[in-house]
Amino acid sequence: MWTYDKKLQFPVKIANTNPALAKVIITQFGGPDGELGASMRYLSQRYTAPYAEVKGVLTDIGTEESVPAIYQ
Repeated sequence: MWTYDKKLQFPVKIANTNPALAKVIITQFGGPDGELGASMRYLSQRYTAPYAEVKGVLTDIGTEESVPAIYQ
């Protein structure tokens, strides 16, 4: 089994916010509950996965989630 430690690889410091840009980014990801957003979460998590098997599963799920979003 493995443990998942949710932490950033690099520190993030946000100097100033840009709500208009944030709205565009969220729209492109399909919203917080959209399929493309879910796909991106799975695919981005694979880079911090500790085991190759977990990376493979996250890649498969992320790819499966992205296919319907692309062809709609």
